[in-house]
Amino acid sequence: MSFTHELIKLVQQDRVGKYLLSSLLAVSIMVPVLNLLVPESSSLHVSTYVVTLLGKYLCYALLAIALDLVWGYGGILSLGHGVFFALGGYAMGMYLMRQVGDRGVYGNPELPDFMVFLDWQELPWYWLGFDQFWFSALMIILVPGLLAFIFGWLAFRSRVTGVYLSIITQALTFAFMLAFFRNEMGFGGNNGLTDFKDILGFDIQHGGTRNVLFVVSALALAVGYLLCRYIVNSKFGRVVVAIRDAEDRTRFIGYKVESYKLWLFVISAMMAGIAGALYVPQVGIINPGEFSPLNSIELVVWVAVGGRGTLYGAIVGALLVNFAKTFFTGALPEVWLFALGGLFVVVTLFLPQGLVGLYQQTREKYLARRAV
Repeated sequence: MSFTHELIKLVQQDRVGKYLLSSLLAVSIMVPVLNLLVPESSSLHVSTYVVTLLGKYLCYALLAIALDLVWGYGGILSLGHGVFFALGGYAMGMYLMRQVGDRGVYGNPELPDFMVFLDWQELPWYWLGFDQFWFSALMIILVPGLLAFIFGWLAFRSRVTGVYLSIITQALTFAFMLAFFRNEMGFGGNNGLTDFKDILGFDIQHGGTRNVLFVVSALALAVGYLLCRYIVNSKFGRVVVAIRDAEDRTRFIGYKVESYKLWLFVISAMMAGIAGALYVPQVGIINPGEFSPLNSIELVVWVAVGGRGTLYGAIVGALLVNFAKTFFTGALPEVWLFALGGLFVVVTLFLPQGLVGLYQQTREKYLARRAV
């Protein structure tokens, strides 16, 4: 009960957080209504494609606050958070592939199509259990969390920090990408997992299912934000910020720095896994390209552009950058990557606190002039 009261108190004190949660609630109601109840001939109609696109953006926003938790507050710059996102996505993809059954191209009730094509004789042991949603949901959280625990325990125990830790995390996601490209790994190789039919018995292509996935993504983002806000305002969060600002001093006064960093890293990885799991049924595919180091670097750009160490800044950055990406990859596909790189350079040099920091500075100056 005290946890609920404390959470309500935090929301009441978080002015921007209230706006964010209210906006998510409004959007999660309006978008399905405009898609399902407004006729396609109306200018107010929201197409199923747009619903799916918005749902994907919300998954990216959840991934962004997961990174902001460890980077903005813990000072751990992970250039490999895409690996946790992709592992959560693969766990969901495996469940969706098991649901296909004999409706696949080859009609095999047990083996996914790519295994039949590659002449596999039986289902690998690590695919067992993924025909059950509860087991898949558990793996979506546990697999990224376990990897983060093992990696973090080894790295933080060895006191690997700064650029060295960033490089190692990037090497981790690159290693996973190379491994999952191999057909003998049993995850679809280069093509990955696709051609999903349904989720929990509902047609995955149906407009109603798409809207439910969108609402669940909005709910997950809201819960993720509240969880992160609770963490950073707790004693645990204050110690984490102290570690970010003065790690040696925090260690010398008696705190087990490695344990704090490890559990923060694990929580962030689990959130990234959930984001990946919600992403896959909406885009309809998961392949080794999601492990690409470029994806993890792009994630850092989202957080930097929005403003790290704010949570809502990470959400703003993820939404704005991905909207710009969608627009410019269609209008100017040749220059998009150059524009993204330039944006990161400009933000790093001139807006170290991101767009949210710029807004806060402008607002403070305005209020100061009014006070005079």
